[in-house]
Amino acid sequence: MGQKIVDLSIFLENDVISDPPGHQPQIHYIKHSDSAQDIANIFPGLAPEDLPDAEGWAIEQINLNTHNGTHLDAPYHFASTMNQGERAWTIDEVPLEWCFQPGVKLDFRHLPDGHVVSADEVEAELARINHTLSPLEIVLVNTRAGSRYGHDDYVSSGCGMGYEATRYLLDRGIRVTGTDGWSWDAPFVHTAQRFNETQDPSIIWEGHKAGRHTGYCHLEKLHNLEALPSTGFTVSCFPFKIRAASAGWTRAVAILND
Repeated sequence: MGQKIVDLSIFLENDVISDPPGHQPQIHYIKHSDSAQDIANIFPGLAPEDLPDAEGWAIEQINLNTHNGTHLDAPYHFASTMNQGERAWTIDEVPLEWCFQPGVKLDFRHLPDGHVVSADEVEAELARINHTLSPLEIVLVNTRAGSRYGHDDYVSSGCGMGYEATRYLLDRGIRVTGTDGWSWDAPFVHTAQRFNETQDPSIIWEGHKAGRHTGYCHLEKLHNLEALPSTGFTVSCFPFKIRAASAGWTRAVAILND
């Protein structure tokens, strides 16, 4: 039996709005012709033109935060505690077993931007795809945001997962979730409008804050979820090992059996 690997990750790149202003990655590309003198400086008597084609190496200098690109959030990102009072795990403490598990896709592309998904809507979608959750499955949420990557409205696009919807998953043993949106929660621009109307602080980052009750991780800024079936695939999303960090970049992929 063969396997097909589907890339679920976005690029780290300049000039594409994948984060709010002031939080975007910055990549400086150093070309072969730019670095020849650097090599010559290491070897006294060597001139740049002595190198083949007068070329050095190509390297990149990158200014990132741990939430740029496709990444896995650790429980520490959501709050200082998890599991109702325990110290929250940082990304280097997340069990690797959580990061390679069967996947389930919930299709919420029809829901409007800023909509907060409820537990009932999660249950209805699971019924539609005829699936019962098993502990440690990785649940991916396909929103409208996936179609807006590369457009200026990406950060404000897609629905988000509410507190009760997130608890619904966690109470059934799910420990890694994911979304193709900028955030697991509804985009902040929509939450800000609701807060202005209600003055209720509990609606702010409510899906993330479910981690205070049950420690979990989620993937953000996934891509290509439209290419996945509802079930029948495995997700691999091992995070970069950064000591005491709130998140780690990952080349998330789905593995499908042909």
